[in-house]
Amino acid sequence: MSPAAVIVLAAGEGTRMKSRTSKVLHEIGGRSMLGHVLAASQTLLPERLVVVVGHRRDQVIAHLAEVAPDAVPVVQETQGGTGHAVRVALADSGPLEGTVVVTNGDHPLITGETLQGLIAAHERDGNAVTVMTTEVPDPTGYGRVLRGLDGAVTGIVEHKDATEGQRAIAEINVGMYAFDGALLDGALKRLTTDNAGGEEYLTDVLGILRGDGHRVGASVVADWIETQGVNDRVQLAAARRQLNDRVLERLMREGVTVVDPQTAWVDVQVQVEADATLLPNVQLHGGTVVRAGAQVGPDTTLTDTVVGEDARVFRTVAEGAEIGPEASVGPYTYLRPGTRLGRKAKAGTYVEIKNSEVGEGSKVPHLTYVGDATIGTGSNIGAGSVFVNYDGVAKHRTVVGDHVRVGSDNMLVAPVTIGDGSYTAAGSVIIKDVPPGAMAVARGQQRNVEGWVERRRAGTPAAEAAKRARENNTQEGDK
Repeated sequence: MSPAAVIVLAAGEGTRMKSRTSKVLHEIGGRSMLGHVLAASQTLLPERLVVVVGHRRDQVIAHLAEVAPDAVPVVQETQGGTGHAVRVALADSGPLEGTVVVTNGDHPLITGETLQGLIAAHERDGNAVTVMTTEVPDPTGYGRVLRGLDGAVTGIVEHKDATEGQRAIAEINVGMYAFDGALLDGALKRLTTDNAGGEEYLTDVLGILRGDGHRVGASVVADWIETQGVNDRVQLAAARRQLNDRVLERLMREGVTVVDPQTAWVDVQVQVEADATLLPNVQLHGGTVVRAGAQVGPDTTLTDTVVGEDARVFRTVAEGAEIGPEASVGPYTYLRPGTRLGRKAKAGTYVEIKNSEVGEGSKVPHLTYVGDATIGTGSNIGAGSVFVNYDGVAKHRTVVGDHVRVGSDNMLVAPVTIGDGSYTAAGSVIIKDVPPGAMAVARGQQRNVEGWVERRRAGTPAAEAAKRARENNTQEGDK
């Protein structure tokens, strides 16, 4: 049932989007609208995948090279209607034998299963053309499907060309078709612009083929929401919500707990395993993977991040990170690309980690920046510490061994190695390697200047407090 070709129409200007970006490139659920249509089309395994481009063509062609390099872009220099667009596509590829499917690049909710159903109905009934239809609550603006007394499709009339009686019809043309490729090319050449829009309507092909004695059928989609196109930002938001609901329903039926589906947003390519839990205000983007038993959220955004089994990640932003099994991350943690946390590792409050490995059971509990570093197993990084990785020209790496205790308020100036089992004193600036098992102390000797506050800050609350304390100490001493 693989079609000879799928033709995706993506040349329209999309003026109602009011955007510098091509309409079909607006994103929902981790893909462009066009990307969703291409993904559905590719499930059909077509011999050719053709995308008709026009407005902002450079953007669309560049996007195709990234997401569907096998797709062939064909330029429609002037937008002369849907029939003209398909004629341009066939002029590039030549007549096609077999089934030719035509879809639209601004229908991101369409599924591969529905397109497969269109082809199945087309080939089962031996149709010359099969139109995808559905019934919508408000058909205003859509082409209406006309049927004969026997229920066969006799034609499609555009809303602006329809009579009042025809506008009362609820069944609409979705704008997707399956054609007999051998008949399509000849019918396209007979299209005219004799209509209210002055364009070549692809829908007129149905009347031409029916007039030639060929069979015209319909494939009715039960869920009209899946067939919705997007023409403005309001419809884009509605489609985004509907797609997200679809993703979350699938995850929940697969065994994932989603505590608040209204505030959880999950891209279509994200993987979440059974028994994972998503708490409120979670956003999972790109190629993120959440393993079984992990708990993510609340208030967490993960992009291209792997969360290991039974890990806990909350109030965290992470991108391109790997969080090991049973690790703990958050709150208010930022994991940047290249971060890898081992099993039972911890990245705690107000911690930022970048391009670094934190070994099994090691902890970076709070108020710390770790950049370009390797931390071994069982080590602890004291509060307020900074891995000083940048000298103004180049980045350098810090190595912290196993079972190391880095004191609070330390500066580890890379490149530097802290040996296994060593300690560093609080407040130290470490600029030299520390041997295994050593205690590194790198801070100035403390000096107390007695009476300085009373002399130099006389009359202040601090001076008065110091005076009282001194007098009290003197009285205690006299006793």
